[in-house]
Amino acid sequence: MKKQNIVFIVSLILLIVIFVSKQSEKKHEEAEANMEEIDSIAIRYQSNCASCHGEKLNGFVDRKWKHGSERENIMASIKSGYLEAGMPSFDALFNEEERGELADFILNGVENAKKYNFDSVMSPIFEAKNLTVRLDTVMAGVQHPWGIAFLSEGAMLVTERSGKLYHISSTLDTTVVSGVPPVLAMGQGGLLDVELHPRFSENKLVYISYSKLVMEGMDSLSTTAVVKGKLNGTSLENVEELFEAKPALPTRHHYGSRLVFGNDGYLYFSVGDRGRRDENPQDLTKDPGKIHRIKDDGSIPEDNPFVHNDNANSTIYSYGHRNPQGLTKHPETGIIWENEHGPRGGDELNHIRPGLNFGWPVISYGINYDGTVFTTETAREGMEQPINYWVPSIAPSGFAIVTGDKYAAWKGDFLIGSLRFRYLNRVRMEDGKVIEEESLLKNIGRVRFVEMGPDGYIYVGVEEPGYVFRLLPQ
Repeated sequence: MKKQNIVFIVSLILLIVIFVSKQSEKKHEEAEANMEEIDSIAIRYQSNCASCHGEKLNGFVDRKWKHGSERENIMASIKSGYLEAGMPSFDALFNEEERGELADFILNGVENAKKYNFDSVMSPIFEAKNLTVRLDTVMAGVQHPWGIAFLSEGAMLVTERSGKLYHISSTLDTTVVSGVPPVLAMGQGGLLDVELHPRFSENKLVYISYSKLVMEGMDSLSTTAVVKGKLNGTSLENVEELFEAKPALPTRHHYGSRLVFGNDGYLYFSVGDRGRRDENPQDLTKDPGKIHRIKDDGSIPEDNPFVHNDNANSTIYSYGHRNPQGLTKHPETGIIWENEHGPRGGDELNHIRPGLNFGWPVISYGINYDGTVFTTETAREGMEQPINYWVPSIAPSGFAIVTGDKYAAWKGDFLIGSLRFRYLNRVRMEDGKVIEEESLLKNIGRVRFVEMGPDGYIYVGVEEPGYVFRLLPQ
């Protein structure tokens, strides 16, 4: 080959290498520029929008768009604002291009909600990430099963919000238990949770929470109450009221209420804020919006955090809660865990400890149902942060921690029901933090309770229509 040809080929190769290198460098620079642009948009959102619409765009995720949800609608909102709704104009702050970038950022963030759009087809066989389960029907024909407690030899008690307490035998024969106090089955109220005394085999004591009608003059009020009674066959006898949340109110929602006995032998239970957000949760002289702790006879433990505070109710264990419908004891550590309904966005998972303020409604990751903002704070000194929070709201209810070897792949995981999206949420924890979540039993129904049975199986109660299922690993 001639010398000049070799020089030409070498020169051509060098030119190609230089060209490819330049193109790669250009793409890298463009990628970096795109990342910087995305970061810049995120910073602009956090600086100007997050205080009202949420750090995770939770103000947009499940909202009803009054002024349209298309890109041009959002850009128009940013430009002109809606003063009557409290949104100022950002025309002077953002130009047309920046308004478009913010609109795209918001619309991309809203994609978070699509993970809850499940296929409407439901099968009795459910395949999870590392386990397959089959539904085994334990109970059918009720509308709103709310709580479950396990008796000996495979029998169980199930509450129905209408006011009935069912005894289900080991052969699945169902009988209505007599002696249950009258309940106010209205709104979110009715017969709620049921829990057995830790020494039930000896004393046969059953504890029930429910919404109670309270008449004050001509006013029809209601509250959350806790009673105990002795189970004699299918009759509840010697029923005694242990607790009545005060004040009673005319509202018919946010009663709570879950029951669980701690390792200390004391009864922990939740009372919702009764819809009086700005009056109850932060006021220690009022019972709503709190987790309470009492002895099994209704008396007050000497080490309750506010027992020596003359300006606080002595049953209060923690406060600043909205509407806790999940309460459980960790089977190994004895830690009391709780989940509660946020407003629109901001449902919470909390580790309950004595005397702590969980912040509602001073701090929250949610907004009002009408899209307005009630607080711009998500943190404040002296108020606890949730271990985890959900945007959009899943409407959590029920709480269990997987034990035993029947579900080895889920052992130690948290199971939390979703009323809104009709599934069971599996939460994997590590070092006190959530490291994984999985949606199980999609479209099974409004999951109201989930419990581990003494037989080692998971039991799930769903509403409308009401079923109790046992999950059989396949």
